[in-house]
Amino acid sequence: MKFLLLALAVSFLAPTLAQAAPSGDWDMERFRPNLHDKPSLQRGAQLYMNYCWGCHSLDFQRYERTADFLEVPHEVFLDNLVFTDQAIGGLMENAMPREQAQNWFGAAPPDLTMVTRVRSETWVYNFLRAFYVDPLRPFGANNKVYPNIGMPHALIELQGVPNLVCAEVPANGRDALTGEAMTEERCDVIEVADGTGVMSAEEFDQAAYDITNFLYYVGEPTRVERERLGVYVILFLIVLLVLTKLLAREYHKAYH
Repeated sequence: MKFLLLALAVSFLAPTLAQAAPSGDWDMERFRPNLHDKPSLQRGAQLYMNYCWGCHSLDFQRYERTADFLEVPHEVFLDNLVFTDQAIGGLMENAMPREQAQNWFGAAPPDLTMVTRVRSETWVYNFLRAFYVDPLRPFGANNKVYPNIGMPHALIELQGVPNLVCAEVPANGRDALTGEAMTEERCDVIEVADGTGVMSAEEFDQAAYDITNFLYYVGEPTRVERERLGVYVILFLIVLLVLTKLLAREYHKAYH
């Protein structure tokens, strides 16, 4: 019984621990989604459709369902966030041909409907903020969370030009011959060149939050409804437990 309880505790804590774990030499900042923040979700949808959707479709999500949850009128959603001739009830598919995309990028850009469930929302949030300029990469950009990524920095217009800053830091240990403390070069600071982006650092962090918050919703559109119904189910089970205990007491009186 103790082993079963321990296993259940680990299963509940494992996702939380995984989200808080660092990726390489990049300190992951915890992401806390808020599906009740409709302005954030609306901004996230706008940013995603304008900067990400051209390559990364959302094939398992529908425009209509998204518009309804975000409380955006269908006409406004169609006019501003649907860039194909699809109807409001259509899936959020983009027009990029998969075979040509494989030739352009080496691999077709993945669909991101479930990315927050596969990678976690914390991973996505930090990934969006961890791009930096790398002339050695085919598209001129690299990422501290996803090293050697094969895509450009889609949000560079908003963020500005991010440069990786390297510095000598103390290493764990001393030189065996001289006894002097050793140092190592760490490149774990990203600095944005002044005046190169349309957003300030705080505004860009908010934009990354909004996009991640939107993808968190897309990963499970029924999450809010499921959690709301879950409260009623738990309350029903509690009431049922009380009634069952009272009934058991009456049976106990009858037979003893």
